[in-house]
Amino acid sequence: MKMTGCLWAAAAGSLIMGAAMAVADETEIGRNVSVELNAAKSGETGCMLSFVVINGHPGRIDRAVYETVLFDAAGQVDRLTLFDFGALHPGRPRVRQFSISGMSCEGLGQILINGAHSCTSQDLNEDACEAGLDLRTRTQIEVMG
Repeated sequence: MKMTGCLWAAAAGSLIMGAAMAVADETEIGRNVSVELNAAKSGETGCMLSFVVINGHPGRIDRAVYETVLFDAAGQVDRLTLFDFGALHPGRPRVRQFSISGMSCEGLGQILINGAHSCTSQDLNEDACEAGLDLRTRTQIEVMG
């Protein structure tokens, strides 16, 4: 009977440990920066890109600037530029817009986030802007990184 009690205790301990590990894994999910290309609209001066950005980290990012490569519809590099997403508070969606002069949105084929040009935060590590960067699009323009 003591052996059964020991097995029960071991099984219960394993279940508790497994549940604790699952909770720990859940808290790590989403600890990244999510960048979604939400809209692309052509205007008189060029293409206006609208991004929805969410800082999934527990701390504030004071400034997030990404080196970005724009490819034309034929797949050739059109330009290399910096997108400054500014300050990102934890868990608060922010919309940032960038005007791409001299290019229609129809002429834009892909956007490559080459990496974080700068990422400043008093609360987070230097790689907070790049670690697990989540890229999405709601447009015909592919976003990759």
